[in-house]
Amino acid sequence: MTSVIHLARHGETVWHAENRYAGSSDVALTERGLTQAQALGRWAAAHGPLTVHSSDLGRAIVTATPAADALGVRLQVRPALREVDFGHGEGLTRAEMAERFPDALARFLERPAESPLPGGEAGGTAVERALPELRALAAESEAPALVVMHSTLLRLVLCTLVGIDPNRYRRVMPKVRNVAVTTLELADDGRSAALLGFNVPV
Repeated sequence: MTSVIHLARHGETVWHAENRYAGSSDVALTERGLTQAQALGRWAAAHGPLTVHSSDLGRAIVTATPAADALGVRLQVRPALREVDFGHGEGLTRAEMAERFPDALARFLERPAESPLPGGEAGGTAVERALPELRALAAESEAPALVVMHSTLLRLVLCTLVGIDPNRYRRVMPKVRNVAVTTLELADDGRSAALLGFNVPV
């Protein structure tokens, strides 16, 4: 079975310009985001055959659909790959959070894998639900997998797999471009990975 997984962040959303936290919130793509989704579809057609998967949030499904269509495969929706839930931080900018819960924000920024925003999900908890799903989908087909997911979860998972403290994900990987592709080769036991490409534009 394949051990290669291509991870892509969804297209630009309507909260992108103000850098509002969109975790479990179902936020629509912008026109630019829709164009980016088409570009990812062309990338998939050029790099197939692939299986195509996405989180269950609309922005990921809409981004992944052109890739599945281009390859003539069924889009496999996987709820375990949805973004970290930011709780009371959903829809807020960092400045707005600093006004409402400054201490909790400071803890979250320092130790995001362990200290969630109020009412939210710890990064480590999100990794615990997402990693088994990635291992499972890699084991299901001989074709490499394309997975459309989310910026924070992608970086937390990547740090975990390559042996970096996931609390450091922002410092090590400060930005993930919309629909850029990160490629991993999973070890046989699925517990570690080789990083073949990071944040590569399509």
